[in-house]
Amino acid sequence: MTTSLRLSLFVALLLGVSPTIARAHCDALDGPVVKAARAALEGRDVAKVMPWIGAEHAADVRDAFERTLRVRASGGDALALADTWFFETVVRLHRAGEGAPFDGLKPAGQTAPLVVAVDKTLEAGSVDALVARVSEHVSAGVREHFTRANEAQRHAADSVDAGRRFVAAYVAYVHYVEGLHQAALGAAAHGSAATTAPTGHQHQK
Repeated sequence: MTTSLRLSLFVALLLGVSPTIARAHCDALDGPVVKAARAALEGRDVAKVMPWIGAEHAADVRDAFERTLRVRASGGDALALADTWFFETVVRLHRAGEGAPFDGLKPAGQTAPLVVAVDKTLEAGSVDALVARVSEHVSAGVREHFTRANEAQRHAADSVDAGRRFVAAYVAYVHYVEGLHQAALGAAAHGSAATTAPTGHQHQK
């Protein structure tokens, strides 16, 4: 998984966005995989797209690349069809390398703003704006859950129902903070034991 994709998934968790949305831009015509494939064709250099392909699929991509170049030489509709076929092949094999299905290329211009923001941090060489945005959302979320739990706690002794409302708010608060903590561990130590280290709370929602 690329650094950009790991970061976008982490931010998706923090901002409450579905990770599926974050992953989807690899299928898009204006996504990074197709951009690399387009650059490979334009430069007649398959190495430009190979970082997106696992070693197990490298030979397939090289073969598809050579076939595409031969068909592109015809120009016109043949060129456009060959390019599309190559893009689909590269994205399909990229997705296969991640164990994900491929259901066709997605139109350009539909990438989630979250993913665009993540990609821009790498283009600009600075993550400050995104850190500020994530920090704002995290702070607001923690404060909101705290406020609910704190208010419910004030009335917890009023009745059994009030006590249950406090317990529900408390559990939601703990789960929210735990989720942030685990997401942070997953981004900081991707693939290590730290990503699955238990935090000690095992509440059921």
